[in-house]
Amino acid sequence: MEKSQVYAKHKTARISAKKVAPVMDLIRGKGLIEAKVTLAFDRTKAAVLLLKLLRSAEANATNNRKLDSSKLFVSEVWVGPGPTYKRMRLVAKSRVSPIMKRTSNIYVGLSERNK
Repeated sequence: MEKSQVYAKHKTARISAKKVAPVMDLIRGKGLIEAKVTLAFDRTKAAVLLLKLLRSAEANATNNRKLDSSKLFVSEVWVGPGPTYKRMRLVAKSRVSPIMKRTSNIYVGLSERNK
């Protein structure tokens, strides 16, 4: 696969990478309009974050690179773990149990179709 022309990223999103990955599979390789419609009808928090990120990538493509938005498609989309916020919770006998608040780094890459 060739490199994407335009990228958008969301660093330290307050959702685990494990929860974002299945939603990413829904839009990988689809056209921009079809991907936006798919995410608009998905009710998960990951879909809301990805839709916002997809719109940001579209704005980068049209304003910075002067690309035609009707020819754009989602060429790359991936997620990686971000920093983990470590918190503590009191449990029995005044002991503490760890709570890991996981974050993720989400990246979306758009390219123009050659037609």
